[in-house]
Amino acid sequence: MSLAKTLSVLTKAGVIRPMSPVVLPKIVKIVKAWGTGPAGGFSQLAVSRPQQVGLIDELGSLTFLEIHQRSNAVAHALAARGVKEGDQVAIMCRNHRGFVDATIGAAKIGADLLYLNTAFAGPQLVDVIAREQPVLVIHDEEFTELLASAEVKDRVLAWTDAPGQPDSLETLIAANPVTDLTPPEHHARIVILTSGTTGTPKGAPRKEAGISNAVALMSRLPLKAEWRTHIAAPLFHTWGFAHLFLGMLLGSTIVLRRKFDPLDALEVVRDERCDSFIVIPVMLQRILHLPDETLSRITMPSLKLVASSGSALPGDLATAWMDRFGDNLYNIYGSTEVAYASIADPVDLRESPSSAGKPPYATVVKILGPDGKELPTGESGRIFVANSMLFEGYTGGGSKEMVDGLMSTGDVGRFDADGRLHVEGRDDEMIVSGGENVFPKEVEDCLCRHESVVEAAAVGVDDDEFGRRLRAFVVVSDPAAADEAVLKDWVRANLARYKVPKEIVFLDELPRNATGKILKRVLAHTEG
Repeated sequence: MSLAKTLSVLTKAGVIRPMSPVVLPKIVKIVKAWGTGPAGGFSQLAVSRPQQVGLIDELGSLTFLEIHQRSNAVAHALAARGVKEGDQVAIMCRNHRGFVDATIGAAKIGADLLYLNTAFAGPQLVDVIAREQPVLVIHDEEFTELLASAEVKDRVLAWTDAPGQPDSLETLIAANPVTDLTPPEHHARIVILTSGTTGTPKGAPRKEAGISNAVALMSRLPLKAEWRTHIAAPLFHTWGFAHLFLGMLLGSTIVLRRKFDPLDALEVVRDERCDSFIVIPVMLQRILHLPDETLSRITMPSLKLVASSGSALPGDLATAWMDRFGDNLYNIYGSTEVAYASIADPVDLRESPSSAGKPPYATVVKILGPDGKELPTGESGRIFVANSMLFEGYTGGGSKEMVDGLMSTGDVGRFDADGRLHVEGRDDEMIVSGGENVFPKEVEDCLCRHESVVEAAAVGVDDDEFGRRLRAFVVVSDPAAADEAVLKDWVRANLARYKVPKEIVFLDELPRNATGKILKRVLAHTEG
């Protein structure tokens, strides 16, 4: 990555700015000793912006100095409980200060961090913990029963309903010193788990992110220093976690709420005067399905950027959002393994609402055929990505396929004539129907464009005539206006005959995980 580009992006974002000659050497010293991960990043904010509010949640606000002191106390407490440099600490928390306290505190003693999905079932948690073997789990009290069967040496409660419990973060913070620690030789490794939609979640580890990764994202995401950012996306997920780190670089005030509610989220953005709003697509869907009179009375004059990732934007969701709230939406395509691949800005989404946009700076995306050769524009093939954030290989062994330094995302797609990437679906979801390749996403998007369809998903099933067809599952707002025959006619009018679902099943809601991804393994066993 060129120095000129790095300086240009960071200057435009306000990261590079005039600074006291007394403060600057201190920051350089901190980053050199502690690195660019959570330990170093938040420590330097305590020096450069000590009295600025760094975090707001249901319990109130914390300055960057207070965040630094609290995480110091957590680090001393964990060390006293026997956590050593290189050990792994698991964190199972919703979006609140405890997640941040635990993350920074564990990193300050050189412990690796494993983030557990708050929507995992008990057996999934048991399997993951048995494989990863963390020495300690920091979790919200509500997950105590779920974790009961897991074999863990030690546990600490994060969010509790009854203050003052002996093994809670707040009690440990109050009982331990806030003095600075000696920097560890080992910088914390971050392990994000895959979604587990098709089996036991896999651990995808990464070393601490560098400035180059932030510069790549900000080359197409116009984030600014000292913005107020509501991160509604789960912090344990790659997308939410990425914005915690971007906020660390930018000196942002991070606004958190433990649980997402569509109306509450809009009110938080309005009342906390948030400049940016970090979401997953299903959150946008839920917001847009609020009553029109509710949406009409809520204005968010401070909001400049809405960044969505985690799954595809279905149907015309992008234009529906922008028609309501303005052209502020950015859609980021990536995966747990490759982090980011492409970013669609409002212009992209207006001209091509289903596109994944264009690769950001210092990111290479190629469409490869079965022989590993790059395909020409317009031809569909497997998507491969190269950037500085590719993961290191799964903690349990194995990795994603690599070709000439590029990593497979597991998706199929194509580039259009304008250089925009179009993701057509998972490479293992494609079915052959009547001798033609069919991806569920195209049919799902078509169904979602019907005015009565709230959301849709499709899976492959056997068919006597075509060999394979899709079975679609839909949630509708008005059952009287959209029965099976109406929706089949809708698909038939917009797509080829062999893409019409064999049957359409009506559900009250689609099964999803905590990051909004539809659980198709559940739908595959759901009969019409």
